[in-house]
Amino acid sequence: MSRVHGDDDAVQKSDVDSHAEPLVTVDGLKTYYHDSRLLGDPPVRAVDDVSFDIREGETFGIVGESGCGKTTLGRSLIGLETADSGEIVVNGRDITGLSGGEKREWQRDAQMVFQDPEESLNDRMTIGEIVREPLDAHDWGTPDERRERVAYFLDRVGLQPEHYYRYPHQFSGGQRQRIGIARALVLEPEFVVLDEPVSALDVSVQARIINLLEELQDELGLTYLFIAHDLSVVRHICDRVGVMYLGNIVERGPTEAIFTDPQHPYTDALLSAIPGDRTAGAASNRERVTLRGTPPSPRYPPDGCPFTNRCPAKVHPDEFSDLDHETWVAIEEFRDVLRARDRADTNLLTRLQGSLGVDVAGEEVDEIVAELFGDRSLPEEVRTVIDEAADRARTGADGEAADHLGDAFGSVCDEEYPEAHEIEADRVSRCVRHREEYRDIDTVLAERHRGD
Repeated sequence: MSRVHGDDDAVQKSDVDSHAEPLVTVDGLKTYYHDSRLLGDPPVRAVDDVSFDIREGETFGIVGESGCGKTTLGRSLIGLETADSGEIVVNGRDITGLSGGEKREWQRDAQMVFQDPEESLNDRMTIGEIVREPLDAHDWGTPDERRERVAYFLDRVGLQPEHYYRYPHQFSGGQRQRIGIARALVLEPEFVVLDEPVSALDVSVQARIINLLEELQDELGLTYLFIAHDLSVVRHICDRVGVMYLGNIVERGPTEAIFTDPQHPYTDALLSAIPGDRTAGAASNRERVTLRGTPPSPRYPPDGCPFTNRCPAKVHPDEFSDLDHETWVAIEEFRDVLRARDRADTNLLTRLQGSLGVDVAGEEVDEIVAELFGDRSLPEEVRTVIDEAADRARTGADGEAADHLGDAFGSVCDEEYPEAHEIEADRVSRCVRHREEYRDIDTVLAERHRGD
């Protein structure tokens, strides 16, 4: 691998054998957060049926918006979260349900570097004690051997022998992250989860930490899961990428293929947000795609495609093919309001209130309809459906009203969880637009851009 030699230089990815056997294979993984009350809300589906593999020696990236489940996925792989179902297979061994001594043995081979170096280090412990803690926990070697090993790894990450007796508050953010890296690697694991390891650092420090991680990967033969939201960093450091949305991986494949030719509408929207001058060719010719609203609550994900509520390439009924994009957005907003009111989803109602400028929980239905459709010229059959839904909502039947809109304007995207379509070798995307009976994504997105 070539290194980052300055703040603006690019990191080049390593060449990992595409035919190499996977070190980690994830199949149908689900990690839910359950309400502790007997009659509580549905569980939060943080990771929802995720499958992928990580080859030995590669860096596999996970990207997506905040709250999409990236960190929970990483924590599930190393046993810090308990999966509800699915398999995590490492070197042919299913480690999903390990407990006791077997789990401790696996956690010796799998470590994590956390996002915030200030929060992840104990201010009451010296640096030597922090880095030595995993060795103590796993009863590694003699006290003298542990001390020597800590000193070696402190030196390896660029710290000095005298730092052994100092405390975290005496170090800069970059130095604290180096301490976290030393702690994660002191047991020489084979697999490391890097949870946004440079996002809390100054830009001037990020490149040096990335260089260090790559050097250590080469030297120790490490395999990385790299979780990040900075797509420019991901493009340069990762061999392959999984794009995550609402607990699902919607697209995965070789990094450069993902960045130059995204196949899923969500991936296209993410990449359009990269400033064109930060990554050569990444976004300079890509139109900005602005997604409406925010992701749905992971307690109440859509029944079909997880991206259906926000997708600019959503399949619409043929009988309403002449409706413009903004009208479809308004219809989706109205359905969201009705569904949220029906289940009293406070978080979603708050978000919708901010986007619509009305108190969607307390305002009369007429005011919401006026805000969304008041100045729009709608075909008679469309206006009739909206009025019928509003009539139901006025009686308090918000769920029935939402269903009525769904019956009239619903889509295959609302009903069907997309299959994983193989675009090419080692390239998968989950979108119904890949099916022959629907137009391709590029055509639809181009029309949406022109409509905006």
